[in-house]
Amino acid sequence: MSDAVLNLSCFGQKLCTDAGIVTLMDDLGEALRVNPDMIFMGGGNPARIPAMEQAFEQALRSTLDNARDAHELLGLYQPPQGDAQLLDAIAELLSHEYGWPISRDNIALSNGSQSAFFVLFNLFAGDYPGGIKKKIQLPLTPEYLGYSDLGISCDFFTATRPSIEMLPDGFFKYHVDFSQLRITDETGALCVSRPTNPTGNVISDDELAKLDALAREHNVPFIVDGAYGTPFPNILFVDAQPHWNRNTILVLSLSKLGLPGARTGIVIADPAIIQAFAKANTILSLATGNFGPAVARHLLQDGNILRLSRDLVAPFYRERMEMAVATFKSSLGDLPCFIHKPEGAIFLWLWFKDLPITSEALYQRLKARGVLVVSGHHFFPGLTDDWQHRHECIRVTYCQDPETVARGAAIIADEVREVYRTAV
Repeated sequence: MSDAVLNLSCFGQKLCTDAGIVTLMDDLGEALRVNPDMIFMGGGNPARIPAMEQAFEQALRSTLDNARDAHELLGLYQPPQGDAQLLDAIAELLSHEYGWPISRDNIALSNGSQSAFFVLFNLFAGDYPGGIKKKIQLPLTPEYLGYSDLGISCDFFTATRPSIEMLPDGFFKYHVDFSQLRITDETGALCVSRPTNPTGNVISDDELAKLDALAREHNVPFIVDGAYGTPFPNILFVDAQPHWNRNTILVLSLSKLGLPGARTGIVIADPAIIQAFAKANTILSLATGNFGPAVARHLLQDGNILRLSRDLVAPFYRERMEMAVATFKSSLGDLPCFIHKPEGAIFLWLWFKDLPITSEALYQRLKARGVLVVSGHHFFPGLTDDWQHRHECIRVTYCQDPETVARGAAIIADEVREVYRTAV
């Protein structure tokens, strides 16, 4: 019997490619569920923090011990914006902490921030009436690889190369190159992640203010991906002020608190944008899930989510980051490797200057040796020129225990050393 012919629409073909995010999640499943002997230094699965797991368990038990709450968890659909109690709790928290003039009308939930970005990006970019086409503009690359294939139409992103500041002790840092940044009639929205996945870069308060001013000047939304940032989970190692105004769309997530399975994204925006988002999200998803909101309601009581983020999550990752930096510096020795200054998130971004092979080829060689990383070339959506730098970087996560990170770092260093040696 011959194989069935799969005739896909243009939309189907676009979404069924071997995208970077698909490869990453396939590797994640292989490492965490199928082949646990793999040293997993690839995807963004958060670390296990026992004290956080206890807080989640307590929140879930409190929900299940209340008959009404248990019924709402298992037996009811959510309205288009999501759990009303959670919306009110988030609004109260942010109004109290930061003085933001927001209410329930400014907030909507989604089944994870990835699906939220699919809706948001396609609300503001793509084909417009009258033959106009607009794009999502990324003022700073590298950027999150999960954005790359979210556009329904092609040629969906535009991006600006960063300026690179070389720092002491083998570090470097990307900055927004405002001298090259151009907002045009094709710009549908600006978008940055803060902290930035993959590099751990934190766009400064000054850079953020300039981008916000440019977005308002050109009357385009400014989307800020805060999956790792303020106000929670607050995985930040530098001072950074929370930012929101009526032209800003702030997207938060419960994943990096330690709840990736809950698939809960939070969108904070002007009420008109929230209404448009909620309608589109209902068409795509019908309703958001109940598990994440049920746990989050308990975590939000008395600002507990901020305390947990500040006192448990941020210090945990800072310690892991510092150990990982020391480990990689020791393993890499005198190799021509620079580490992006780790200012937040859960990754190290390694730049192997003048790498004789591509980062994709290095990824394949490391995978064959039992270490999973992510090739840096995936993280440059919208950058049209084939910048050599994009093929010289890899992203590694330090969420595994320090011993596992050390074994992975040793193998990476050994393989990279061999690459440079055989190229001479």
